[in-house]
Formats: sequence, structure tokens, C-alpha cells
Amino acid sequence: MAEPDAIVTDTHPLVFHAGGVRGLSPRAARLFERCERRDAIIYVPAAVIWECSLLARVSRINLRRTVRAFFDDLFSNPAYQPFDLTPEQVFLADDLRFTRDPFDALICAAAQTLNLPLLSRDAQIRGAGVVKAVW
Repeated sequence: MAEPDAIVTDTHPLVFHAGGVRGLSPRAARLFERCERRDAIIYVPAAVIWECSLLARVSRINLRRTVRAFFDDLFSNPAYQPFDLTPEQVFLADDLRFTRDPFDALICAAAQTLNLPLLSRDAQIRGAGVVKAVW
């Protein structure tokens, strides 16, 4: 299967990548490598930024710097693109009844809005079929 040229990331792949690729599937690692070389685009939904902020606040993840500095560094590479949250995404997320996790719903809504696959190993997302999930 051909690798996509653009994809939306879930929170955990981005955190795994930031931690040195440990935990990523080979395919996910290749997508991040391509993005680092600017051969692919990874969209980062605002919900991912917010979730990383909350996880860092309660010490579930360590970004090794402030959340703002982490994302400033990330977005200094134009192959990583922030994707703003819109009211339409909130409405789409509300229609996604497969999960009670608001972040998962908003991240899936971002992928739907962009009409792109979602980089995620989340079994619930993959099983729901609401987006094409790549891992």
C-alpha cells in the first residue's frame, strides 16, 4: 500500500515520535521520517495540542520543555501543520457516538474535515470505521 502524502496525527503517535520513535509502528515511523525530510505533511489538530498540554500538566508525558516551546519547535518545520478547531468539527465530533473521549472524537472530526487518513493505533477508532486509520 502506498504511503499517504498527507495525514492527520492522533496524540499518541506524535508523543511517541517526540520520544525518539519508541512505540511507533514501522509505517508510522516512516511517515514521521518523511515529514522530517519535508516529503509528507502531518496535520496536528488543535485537540492534539490541547491533549498534550493536559497530559504534560499532570506529568503523564514529558515534552522536555514547555508545551508552547514543543509546538513552536515542531511547527518550525512546515511539514507539520497545525489544524484549527472549528464549530463544524465540534458538530461532527458530537455526531460520532463510538466514543466518550472528546479528544478522540475531535481528532476524528479533524481527519474527516480534511478528508485524510488518521495516524492512530487506537483500537476503538480503528474499529469504528469513522475514518481511515493508518498504523
